[in-house]
Amino acid sequence: MGSVAAALRQRGFKVTGSDENVYPPMSTFLQRQGIALKEGYRAQNIPADVEVVVVGNAIKRGNPEVEAVLNRKLLYLSLPEVLRNYFLRGRHNLVVSGTHGKTTTTALLAWIMEKAGHKPGYLIGGLPKNLGQGSRLNDSKYFVIEGDEYDSAFFDKRSKFIHYLPELLIVNNIEFDHADIFNNLDEIKLTFRRLLNIIPQNGMVVLNGDDPNCVEVAKDCLAQMIEVGLSKNCAQRIRDITYTAGGSRFKLGEETFEIPLIGEFNVRNAAMAAIAARFYDVPKAKIDGAFKRFSGIARRQEIRGEA
Repeated sequence: MGSVAAALRQRGFKVTGSDENVYPPMSTFLQRQGIALKEGYRAQNIPADVEVVVVGNAIKRGNPEVEAVLNRKLLYLSLPEVLRNYFLRGRHNLVVSGTHGKTTTTALLAWIMEKAGHKPGYLIGGLPKNLGQGSRLNDSKYFVIEGDEYDSAFFDKRSKFIHYLPELLIVNNIEFDHADIFNNLDEIKLTFRRLLNIIPQNGMVVLNGDDPNCVEVAKDCLAQMIEVGLSKNCAQRIRDITYTAGGSRFKLGEETFEIPLIGEFNVRNAAMAAIAARFYDVPKAKIDGAFKRFSGIARRQEIRGEA
């Protein structure tokens, strides 16, 4: 929310906000951006001349500002709707979805596009060490975004990723998760079917072909689709995986790649990111360079020492 607020401020909007408790570094970051921040929720915090109110995912009915917005008949949007309307419309949006592995794959794909010279916008649910920050909301024609299946707001129970206008979609895996909003695996599958149903015919789906849930939900998808994995049925098959102290080497089709990450899960993440980048004509040499210099995500499989 803070990064989006700052990006809107940079585009010339006057931005104010409220939260129960705000601490550094976010509070000082917002202050540097010229954003007035109120601690606590009060109806009077909402300016008389407000044009749009952005409601965070954690905000519920009964919140004084929500009740004021509804009583005053103001225009209100969820954060995913703001991303769609102000940042994603008209772009090549590369959305990375799946129950697990989204953050690493999103960071890797954004890094590949960065090293290819595209300077993409991105929004990542972690701190990618190569890129230095979890978001960049610029004017590039490419935007790489982590597609979360969690709901958008109290008034919009659709998954966040439904709003992201995906042109290219990666589906890493599908398992039961978020038991607070989904009752069973079938409900998870349904939200992914809805996502797959909005991929344009000139877009692309990069699918984990080793995951039967992914294969099942994608069977009626009208967009181009490439299954990636170790299974024989995969159009882009991963083979000959070897591990070293420094990472992994594998073949994807007839090409060999190396990444400084360990494990079959990360090999598949990297393979899917490579296929996604090739859809936008990123040459293998650029992918290789990005892979070899990828530093991962802060606090995820970090090397803390050697003995």
